[in-house]
Amino acid sequence: MNHIYYVESDATHAGNFIFDIPQGHQCWLLVITKTPAQFWVNGELKKYPPHSAILYQAHQKIYYQACAEKYINNWIRFESDEPFVSKTSLPFGIPFALDDPDYCHKLFELLVIEHNFNRDYKKSSIDCLLHTLFNKLLESYFHDGFTTQYYDLLKLRAAIQSNPGDHWTVPKMADSLRISPGYLQTIYKKTFGISCIEDVISSRIRLAKEYLFHGSQTITEVAYRCGYQNVEHFCRQFKQATGYSPRKFQRHTDPLEEVRDTPVMISKLTDSP
Repeated sequence: MNHIYYVESDATHAGNFIFDIPQGHQCWLLVITKTPAQFWVNGELKKYPPHSAILYQAHQKIYYQACAEKYINNWIRFESDEPFVSKTSLPFGIPFALDDPDYCHKLFELLVIEHNFNRDYKKSSIDCLLHTLFNKLLESYFHDGFTTQYYDLLKLRAAIQSNPGDHWTVPKMADSLRISPGYLQTIYKKTFGISCIEDVISSRIRLAKEYLFHGSQTITEVAYRCGYQNVEHFCRQFKQATGYSPRKFQRHTDPLEEVRDTPVMISKLTDSP
């Protein structure tokens, strides 16, 4: 059972903001900062950067304050006896960095909507959203190899996978992050285990398979929709990735799982998207 007492996203306060509850709440409190803040941790006041999350259990001392001209956070005060909360591996009263703050912020916005409107599936929707939020918190807490560019890399990868047909080049991607092309390729591969160009190709092939299986476009139309200016180049990369030519793939009458979900064989693909 989950019950939200109050949830707020983008709560904004002046630079003199202080939240001090010595005896804590009688329920859970989760706070995610969007600006720097100071938290009382292990007997002393410590400064933490933006995009930090902190979970307080019932009756735990709560103290945090602004340390800039403005303080902004997302927060939720709630009860829960669900194991994903009551038996969580997250620390209590100790902030940790978020891997994907934008994703978590969107979950908070959805929680606010569900909490404020009396809809038919309000309870189950809140349960799902809260569970997903705690999954993202666990991913962040146990994430290894966190880098200062991680947020920007996540946004770049999401853009690639959402719009694989765009004109992606290494210099263009590097410029969007204001880093050198060589450094981008190094940190992207280290972070995701795949190069940025390989990610572009993989995303394009995945989109092409969807069009070929479920659309009515010609091979040429699919190629252009997936970002290829040269149909022959598209056909060559598609066959390298799937083992099928686009036409044979399109005409396959029995959509076998091994065909539909054939993994992109990145090692055989050229670095040109």
